[in-house]
Amino acid sequence: QVQLAETGGGLVQAGDSLRLSCAASGLTLSNYHMSWFRQAPGKQREFVAGINWSGLFTYYAESVEGRFTIARENAKNTGTLQMNSLKPEDTAVYRCAAATGTWSRADASNTEKYIFWGQGTQVTVSS
Repeated sequence: QVQLAETGGGLVQAGDSLRLSCAASGLTLSNYHMSWFRQAPGKQREFVAGINWSGLFTYYAESVEGRFTIARENAKNTGTLQMNSLKPEDTAVYRCAAATGTWSRADASNTEKYIFWGQGTQVTVSS
């Protein structure tokens, strides 16, 4: 069956870095656009970053641009999110998701676009 599995979350201090991975099984990730979303308790799900199937077109939420880098390793069927200079407000459950079709900023940030979702990994940043 199709599965996206996030790893790499944890508890870190403000200013630290984490690298999240999204390992795909049951699908070829190079055929999909891939994004990261996050959700903190009591808040709406938020788009974090997205990357198209080829890796040429990326989008970032303003709150993370310059600190986070989305990438993909298609040969490993894996997507990554490098998170640097973490802040307490980055604390959330991070989920990866895969989509097909057109790719614009509006597409990337539209949760309804995505076909498959991972279960999530917790990122906690202490002050």
